[in-house]
Amino acid sequence: MDFVLKNAKTDSKRELSLFKKIGLPLIMGIVNITPDSFYDGGKYLDQEKAVALGIQLAIDGADMLDVGGQSTRPGSESVGPEEQMDRICPVIEKLRAETDIIISVDTTSSRVAGEAISLGAEIVNDISALRFDPEMIGTVVRNKVGLILMHMKGTPKDMQSHPHYSDIVKEISGFLSERVDVAQQAGVNPLMIAIDPGIGFGKTVEGNLQLLKEIGAFKKLHKPVLIGASRKSFIGDLTGADVNDRLPGSLAVACFSALNGVDILRVHDVKETLAALKMITALNRR
Repeated sequence: MDFVLKNAKTDSKRELSLFKKIGLPLIMGIVNITPDSFYDGGKYLDQEKAVALGIQLAIDGADMLDVGGQSTRPGSESVGPEEQMDRICPVIEKLRAETDIIISVDTTSSRVAGEAISLGAEIVNDISALRFDPEMIGTVVRNKVGLILMHMKGTPKDMQSHPHYSDIVKEISGFLSERVDVAQQAGVNPLMIAIDPGIGFGKTVEGNLQLLKEIGAFKKLHKPVLIGASRKSFIGDLTGADVNDRLPGSLAVACFSALNGVDILRVHDVKETLAALKMITALNRR
């Protein structure tokens, strides 16, 4: 796969390539360094294991890694910046020393983001879309890094408490459009912004399905669209599968998303996702 791998601060090609690849969607491999993430919580609290996971995901074909130190599963409590940094910073530093893969930091804290960027992170994945920390936007602008803006109703602790929308696609599309405007007006490079409708973040099963079916509404915002549905509970609700058995459902969502123009897939299972995407792309080729 053709992908430019040089420092974003010194190479414009890398800057333009953070969210762009011809053919298949970009694959973002998940590295959760948390005790309580819904699927892999506790597995990678050991920093050496987390680094090994990141390297393996890169070998398996990931275009980028999303490294986080705070679970955002429904009902989860917030984790302070110091604890997040203790978890993720040594991992990011070692990953940057051992690989040139693009690293994203999954945080809503400007302190965490700033430290991660200083160690080599090139994207901030902010599930609050810059709403939780007023300093975050300045951190992104000053460091000239990529930005992922996600929709979430409420906070991780309360987001699944009876989420309701009069028109879920219209409301979330409007929200993301407004957050993109805020970011761009503050000075974030328009070519380095991606959007995420937030599958599972304050949505019902039916709402998640509607967002996936109408992904074209988000493509109209002219930003790369990220979908993070890997092993989430709505797949279990629809298939009856435990979290450990949701790979088939996750691959179905990944393939459907790819066929409908999604640009980035955030997944736990990189190797399997890439293989499925290659097959569905070949079958769909005219």
